[in-house]
Amino acid sequence: MKKLTSGEERQEILRQYRHLIEAWTTRKETKDLWDVRKAFRMAADAHKDMRRKSGEPFILHPLAVATIAAGEMGLGRTSIISALLHDTVEDTDLTLEDVEKMFGHKVSRIIDGLTKIDEISDNNSTAQSATLKKIIFTLSDDMRVILIKLADRLHNMRTMNVMAYDKQLRIASETLYIYAPLAYRLGFFSIKSELEELSFKYSQPELYEDIKHEIEQSRSGRNAYMDDFMKPIRTSLKHKGLKFQLLINEKTTYSVWQKMRRLELPFDQIYNTFSLDIIVDTETQNESLECWAVYSALSAIYKPNNKRLLDWMSTPKANGYEAIHTTVMGPQGRWVAVHIRSKRMQEIAQKGYAAYLKYKTKSSSPGTLDVWLNKTRELLLENDNDEESISFIDDFKQNLLSDEIYVFTPKGDMITLPKGATVLDFAYSIHSDLGNRAIGANVNRRVVTIDHKLRSGDQVEVITSKIMEPQEDWFKIVVTARAKTKIKNALKNKRKAYKKEGEQKLKTLFEQLKIEFTGQNVQKVMKESQVSGPIDFYYFLATGKIGPEEIKRSLIPNEDRTGWLRSLRIPFIGKQAKTALPETGNVSALSQSAVFGDQKEHVISGCCHPISGDNVIVLQLPNGRTEVHRTDCEKAIQLMSVYGRNILKSKWKPPEGKTYLASIHITAKDVPGLLNMVTDMISIKFHLDMNAINMHSHEGLVLMDIKIFVPSVAILKKLMGNLSKTDHIIKVVRTF
Repeated sequence: MKKLTSGEERQEILRQYRHLIEAWTTRKETKDLWDVRKAFRMAADAHKDMRRKSGEPFILHPLAVATIAAGEMGLGRTSIISALLHDTVEDTDLTLEDVEKMFGHKVSRIIDGLTKIDEISDNNSTAQSATLKKIIFTLSDDMRVILIKLADRLHNMRTMNVMAYDKQLRIASETLYIYAPLAYRLGFFSIKSELEELSFKYSQPELYEDIKHEIEQSRSGRNAYMDDFMKPIRTSLKHKGLKFQLLINEKTTYSVWQKMRRLELPFDQIYNTFSLDIIVDTETQNESLECWAVYSALSAIYKPNNKRLLDWMSTPKANGYEAIHTTVMGPQGRWVAVHIRSKRMQEIAQKGYAAYLKYKTKSSSPGTLDVWLNKTRELLLENDNDEESISFIDDFKQNLLSDEIYVFTPKGDMITLPKGATVLDFAYSIHSDLGNRAIGANVNRRVVTIDHKLRSGDQVEVITSKIMEPQEDWFKIVVTARAKTKIKNALKNKRKAYKKEGEQKLKTLFEQLKIEFTGQNVQKVMKESQVSGPIDFYYFLATGKIGPEEIKRSLIPNEDRTGWLRSLRIPFIGKQAKTALPETGNVSALSQSAVFGDQKEHVISGCCHPISGDNVIVLQLPNGRTEVHRTDCEKAIQLMSVYGRNILKSKWKPPEGKTYLASIHITAKDVPGLLNMVTDMISIKFHLDMNAINMHSHEGLVLMDIKIFVPSVAILKKLMGNLSKTDHIIKVVRTF
């Protein structure tokens, strides 16, 4: 960025302020404009001597955040003022009292929420899980806190190029793990897409550029195709007298990469890298009729794929999104995705929660977004301890992004659940007592067990028993954060009854071992047990899971503690339950050491099997172990979002002559000599050792999974390229 003079900087600040006022589309009465101007001046004065890492005046950041809140989110006066002042209390001499005196309690409360989040964020790495939990907890207070935080994160992502690579990775992972799913759940699809895109750009720069180039190269051909595709649609809709707009929606590089990875296909075989949006301009009372009229006209021109028809108008998504989605067969035998929405639905799709509130009337019944927010608030109130932040966030995040199913109560009330939800999830979504006593259900008048997975359209009547109580095994059955929290609370309450028995047993054990019964010794045993608190600790004592041997190993030097500590890490209670280290299999076979910076040995992760040449991160975990992960590894994204400040800055330097385990999947025609041809290519032409081969044939096709030791990604890619060009081989993909 060109260095500006002080006069030019002043002009740029004023230009950005005018842009903010232009982007502001909600009520702008004289008093509102005056208050925003006061907030701008206050922020400009407070930040006058501060600069961003890029060298530009700091005030440009709150101005940009306020502009995103106003223009891209459709928020109003209070949010704009809060966005302008969001960094002042943390970074300047201004206090919350100053803000409240000038702008009132609502603004000061929002800034207080944002400041608390930032204070935790600036703490050490182990507090990052608390940061994310605090962000989620703002949903139960004032929604505008999280909306402004999303705007703040979006602008930081847009200007992250000046940061060091390790910080880019940490912020990108945290964004992909929690902020993008939150944006999606709150209906800000464009913001969600941009956050994913920027995270992908900084975590996988080479792959991002490759796919971006492919999209740009295909754009002119795609536009020509879509012009032909849209002509008959435009003619038909005009003939029906409809007011409409046709928009070509290009998929992001991130969404294309996700599809490539999921389908194991190269870019040129991904058919829907774009979609068509048909926006109908009509009154709310007519929009359903006219959207279906568009679908009728479309299906008369192009043959629809009935399996891909989704009616989000009758049953809106939990984030308030409404539309008709369909896929039709266009010219040249190409499938084209089409989304049909009204102008109102389009605004909700673009501006999410703010637009949802704009169109929601006082007399209308609670929408799906209201229901989700109410359930979230209940869940947060039930989960107000900090003991299991990482576990809670992981469950919550999974529920944010999962596809939804719609099931019905016996009275016909509709319940929204994540895909994969069971009868037990359904029971807990109704009431905790119903879940605690559940033994089965009548699903569509057929008796099933509590672990039965539900499907959209199921009608469920839960069967209960007075003698049933929650079991630890139930954690394996449920998928919703709500159900897990209810089960955990029920088990905790049950375990409280064992406290006196556990205390007495502990005193007896101390006497037997001739160890003084002091608070310090009790705390030491409790700490070594790695349980989440006194309730579980005394329960384990009472039930014999902690006994004399475990206490000896805790308090008497040179005792081996490994075995019993591991045995106590029960999924729902351990502090590190959800951050358990990635499975590395047999350490001698699958984990390898690598020289890195300070010459310490690092574990090559078994969840993604990085090899020399991959984009990797090296992360030091709280237990002291240092692991190497690929940056696109889902486990790494989770770990970086929690322990991102523990990313080591040095680059991975694998020792020369080292080989790494990789796996490829081959799809080929079933012909004689195929196996010999493949193994000759690997072992003779490329001089690589194979670890294992699994293959089976099915209706003329052969599927092979081969594990190979390779020195680098470059060699692996060259091998895969040569195999792909071989006769009879249809596809070769790397599986890890």
